[in-house]
This record gives sequence, C-alpha cells and structure tokens, in this order.
Amino acid sequence: MFTVRNLFTDLPTLAGGEFFEELAACRSVRIERILSSDQPEPVLYDQEQDEWVCLLQGEARLWIAGDEVELRAGDHCLIPAHTPHRVLRTSQEPPCLWLAVHVHPR
Repeated sequence: MFTVRNLFTDLPTLAGGEFFEELAACRSVRIERILSSDQPEPVLYDQEQDEWVCLLQGEARLWIAGDEVELRAGDHCLIPAHTPHRVLRTSQEPPCLWLAVHVHPR
C-alpha cells in the first residue's frame, strides 16, 4: 500500500535553526524536507554530493561560492558538489520550507 503525505503538514515550531527530515532515499539519491526558522544556523556547507533545492514557501538569501542569491517561493537551483554555500537570511512569516534532492557520487 502506498502512503501519501503532504509537505506542508506536521511542521514543527522552531525557535531557531533548521529542521531536516528525510522523505525518501534510493541508491544515490536522498530527498529531504527542510524547515528554516528566521534565525538560520551560520553553517558553511561544502558537501560531497550535488544538491538541488527548491524553496516551496517564504523568502531566503543564500551565499553560494561568493555570490548572494535571493530566492522566493517556487525558485530552485542546483548547487554542485564541493561548492561552498550557506543560508544568510530566511523569512519569519511564512517560514522557509524547502525541498532538497541530494545526488551522491556513485
């Protein structure tokens, strides 16, 4: 039997940081839902996998390899492996909800 879930339901309330939830994983692909508070962690990511992200709701500013990128709901981008990036700003209302697809090297 198939289970159907909704990306916009059962979201936690965050005082700070981000909430990561793995939705699916198959071979070299992992899909996760990310909820960001309006106080994102100042983490610099440099991942071994490619990451495609889509902002489902809210507004955000990312720093990607020296460039600042503004995102609004519906915007998406591919961040290649080993590209340094971080979240600079996220909206409070609505909170930022992301869908991320990680493609790991084989």
